[in-house]
Amino acid sequence: MAGSLTFVLIVPLVLIILIYIIFADQKKKKRREEEGAYQNSDFVELWKLKISAKSAVFAWRLIRDSLPTKSNLRRRQVMLTDTLCPFCKIEEEEATHLFFNCTNILPIWWESLSWVNLTTALPQNPRDHFLQHGIGKDHGKKATRWKCWWIALTRTIWQHRNKIVFQNGSFDGSKLLDDAVLLIWTWVKSMEKDFVVHFNQWSSNLKEGFSN
Repeated sequence: MAGSLTFVLIVPLVLIILIYIIFADQKKKKRREEEGAYQNSDFVELWKLKISAKSAVFAWRLIRDSLPTKSNLRRRQVMLTDTLCPFCKIEEEEATHLFFNCTNILPIWWESLSWVNLTTALPQNPRDHFLQHGIGKDHGKKATRWKCWWIALTRTIWQHRNKIVFQNGSFDGSKLLDDAVLLIWTWVKSMEKDFVVHFNQWSSNLKEGFSN
């Protein structure tokens, strides 16, 4: 009799627990879907830019902080002998520092802001930093170039970082900036059929390049 009573009491309890688990899983799944939709709506224009797929994927990985920075590798239990930023060799190499806040990189961002006569505080994470460059606000030629500049500069920063880490190179801010300017010039030349500006003219007057 006691055993039967115990069984009667346990079965409803088990069912309640199972229902709770299922409900909790569904709620988590819905929240993840909503977050994914929110992020995708933010960056839908990223995939519309007429740049190489490799560059777009790079930007997406940076925005999601999924690049193999030393900080991310350390969190994945990868053994490293050095976790410092290869540019300044002072702070740990994580995305926000490497791409935006390093003392060797920040002046390049400030210089590029001067091309569009913009003075503002720069965000402290890749997602907001990217959004500040005009996604969803302006669909004109100037806005498209500005979005592409963010990708061109960050991609060039990563390439120069890799040369230092894997090829024992040294930091050269001027070369980094020149390479980024050349990259966006090739993109603009490919995207805009009426674009006939020679690279030397483009690179010598970047304020005009980002205002037209």
